[in-house]
Amino acid sequence: MRHVSPLTAAMVALGVTVGQGQTPASSAKAVTIYKQVGCGCCSIWAEHLRKAGFKVSSTEVSDLDRVKAAYGVPRSVQTCHTALVDGYVVEGHVPLDAIQKLLKERPKIAGIGVAGMPIGSPGMENGSQKDAYDVVAFDRDGKTSTYLKK
Repeated sequence: MRHVSPLTAAMVALGVTVGQGQTPASSAKAVTIYKQVGCGCCSIWAEHLRKAGFKVSSTEVSDLDRVKAAYGVPRSVQTCHTALVDGYVVEGHVPLDAIQKLLKERPKIAGIGVAGMPIGSPGMENGSQKDAYDVVAFDRDGKTSTYLKK
């Protein structure tokens, strides 16, 4: 008998298909966040999404690397949280306009992400200081490209 991890079993039970846009319409605004234990900036990012009308659930995990591996998040993009939004992976402090663009355009990618924790990105606000950063698109093979410049 083959061992199936709890994460894989949950993905199968929920019918998760990354980058295929095949989740039911009723869950189109549902966001599931996997974050490091005790990370506060992830909660602030989640609040940005809630204020925009998304239904957000959050799970603290001790082995976030397994989640990232399961969803094909390239190492160059990885940060403190990984979210699932309507069949896509959203890694890190991605701004709302990039998520809305993703959901509207529905490109054939696995997801988008913001590497690191740039000052001024959602959840990383610090007064008027804002770093320039890129929102990166990635596919299941780990290929990345610039999706949006901020």
